[in-house]
Amino acid sequence: MTPEAKLKELGYDLPEQKAFSPAMAVGKIAGNLLFLSGTTPTERNGKPWAGRLGETYGVDEGYQAARECAVAQLAMAKTVLGDLGRIKQVVKVLGMVNCVPGFTETPAVMHGFSDLLYEVLGEAGRHARSAVGMQALPGNAPIEVETIFEIEG
Repeated sequence: MTPEAKLKELGYDLPEQKAFSPAMAVGKIAGNLLFLSGTTPTERNGKPWAGRLGETYGVDEGYQAARECAVAQLAMAKTVLGDLGRIKQVVKVLGMVNCVPGFTETPAVMHGFSDLLYEVLGEAGRHARSAVGMQALPGNAPIEVETIFEIEG
């Protein structure tokens, strides 16, 4: 099953992604690596995600927001690559979690991102990851994620 078909089976669509500025790209290929710009979770029930973990959202909601970020990152990869089948493996993920001081569950929140990539890509979705707490993120988003993929020609 293709990654696109697996996402469809899970109930996700992959909208085309656009850069927020003419000076940036949604992703850049360097050799056999694809570096993606950071993304925040897509809207939920027509409303943007806005707030901090440990204040506005709990770990379970953060986990879901992280899954939405994974879908957005895959949509960005598809925009750049044209076909998610070109992904050989996920190399590295940086998960930034907008949270209150003392919030220590950033890894549990970011498991949502990692779990979705593993569900969609199988062993190729297993990756190295950092999950760090931040004081603030763009638009007061609860999560922002960057991903590095190894790709085929």
